Amino acid sequence: MKKLLIVLVGVACLALSWGTAALQKDATGCKDHPLFTRMPTYWIHHCDERQFDAHDFVVGKDKKGFITQRVEGHLWKITYYPQATATQKPSDLQIIRNYENAVQKIGGTVVWSDKGRATFKIINAGKEFWVDLGAEFTGKYSLAIIQKEGMAQDVQASAEVFRNDIRSTGHAAVYGILFDTDSAAIKPESAQAIGEIAKLLQADPGLRIFVVGHTDGTGSVDHNVQLSLARAQSVKQALIKEHGIAPDRLKAFGCGPYAPVASNASEEGRAKNRRVELVQQ
Repeated sequence: MKKLLIVLVGVACLALSWGTAALQKDATGCKDHPLFTRMPTYWIHHCDERQFDAHDFVVGKDKKGFITQRVEGHLWKITYYPQATATQKPSDLQIIRNYENAVQKIGGTVVWSDKGRATFKIINAGKEFWVDLGAEFTGKYSLAIIQKEGMAQDVQASAEVFRNDIRSTGHAAVYGILFDTDSAAIKPESAQAIGEIAKLLQADPGLRIFVVGHTDGTGSVDHNVQLSLARAQSVKQALIKEHGIAPDRLKAFGCGPYAPVASNASEEGRAKNRRVELVQQ
């Protein structure tokens, strides 16, 4: 009888250890975003966080497909899996409804929602968040969250660099001039780069340049050509009005997506393609 009891206790302990081992733990370094808890019994399969990136959020749908809006800022991506030991898994609709209710309770709005996909917008503590939720029939779901904000500019423009580039190649790329999304309005943090262009022109009174706007390959070609021209004209006007550069030394031109310097397949490549160039006349 004593031996039988020992065996039974051993089997029970082994079963308990198997059950414990079967519970998946969050991937190393992963945690919930501060805005949300997770569905019960779920674990984080993988995650990614980037200080500055972009994400295309679905805001509607027409005959041609999804209508998206690109938002830039601090990006989190989190993918949740249900525990393998779960006897019941929530439907994709149950997951969507849970997040819809959670968003509305903190004053957020449902921008768009359809089977297995939803977009939310939240203003919280003076910060704007966008959320892309995707839920599968298997019970898995993922979040892409952007805290909308401008990029901290790490690379600074230099008149000397522009001068050397123009002397050696006839043109110079300027990456410190930033615009609002789909807009020709120059952001305040662009002042340093525009000031360096002005220094270049002031140091060489005989230099005349084309101010050429470039875009990435997102969107229609005609729209991007017009947008790039409008942005080039905005830079030209800033040089004239804010720095006293003579108008006849500057000509604005829009190249749109026609002269990429990197692949548009990645955000890194698209960022390189969105630029202003100075081309010697």
